Amino acid sequence: MKIPILLLISLLPVIGEEDRVNLNETSMKNLGIETFAASEMTFESTFFAIGSLREIPSSHSVVSSRIPGRVVDLKVIAGDQVTEGDEILRIESRQIGGKIVPVLAPASGIVAESHVRLGEPVDPSKELLDILDLSSLWAIARVPQQEAGKLDIGTKARIQIPAMKGETIEGELIRFGTEADASSGTFDAIFLIKNTGGKLRPGMRAEFSIITATREDITVVPRESVQGDLTNRVVYVQDFDLPNSFVKAPVVTGEENDIFVEIKEGLYPGVDVVTNGAYLLGFAGGGNLSLKEVLDAAHGHEHNEDGSEVTDEQEKTKAKGGGHDHEHEENAGPINQLLIIACVILGVLLVISGSRQVILERRLAKFT
Repeated sequence: MKIPILLLISLLPVIGEEDRVNLNETSMKNLGIETFAASEMTFESTFFAIGSLREIPSSHSVVSSRIPGRVVDLKVIAGDQVTEGDEILRIESRQIGGKIVPVLAPASGIVAESHVRLGEPVDPSKELLDILDLSSLWAIARVPQQEAGKLDIGTKARIQIPAMKGETIEGELIRFGTEADASSGTFDAIFLIKNTGGKLRPGMRAEFSIITATREDITVVPRESVQGDLTNRVVYVQDFDLPNSFVKAPVVTGEENDIFVEIKEGLYPGVDVVTNGAYLLGFAGGGNLSLKEVLDAAHGHEHNEDGSEVTDEQEKTKAKGGGHDHEHEENAGPINQLLIIACVILGVLLVISGSRQVILERRLAKFT
């Protein structure tokens, strides 16, 4: 969606050259400029918490033998994936005849630990292997106690796992911890997440943006678009006509969450603002193209230095020899003639003065 240029003019304050940044294609690539169209959407109020991933207690299975004996075949090691019913090891019975008994996986998952080696004696009380079903995990957030009233079972959260390069996962609150931590002033909020791809592991650090409320039809831009301090918030708006030209526009902001900032004044939906590279635009002035250069490249014809169109009269004056420069040359003719005459007169006076000096010296020589 594009806003008509007249609407943009009515929306933004008067733009000075110091509020415009013009870039060439190389600068655009070096700064990694990307844009986002300001949008009206459902805005989610969030608060931040940290925590970690844990296994679901009911997903932990222990493998043991029903008979005493010794391990004669070990088919898996820690880290292997198994499916429920797979044969994972064999035990030779201590009973007469030494019957070989297969041991099957009680559940699907990953072999978390192996407590047995080939040839090792075993009995029914010994734990042989641990199998974890990691298709789902608990993400446990340490929530400040003052936020407790905002949470209900079913509350959603966006969860980022730093070890997975900021991968974001949606979680749902399913239960609370049994007691609060008095020393840190927090309590546990337990979210259920899906381990799509199977890369997540218990113990990984997790960062939570817990959603507590929503509001409809709020104009927002990404957080990285908004620059400046709290008293002077600005965004860089993509010019509607000029490629690679951006205008610094002041905005009034409201609430922000982990992704977006609410825009109360200064932008309408559909206006393209810079996201990636917005911070660097404030330092891009040294390599700017002039407004004239940007306009010339965009429209394929020449403009004045202030960006205005070259008039027919200006074109005619240029065709005659450069307008003001030509007039200056015409005026320079008489001035140059006067300078030449002045130089000639000065030369004559110097010659006369020199001659008189010679004559005076000769007369003095006669008397001496």
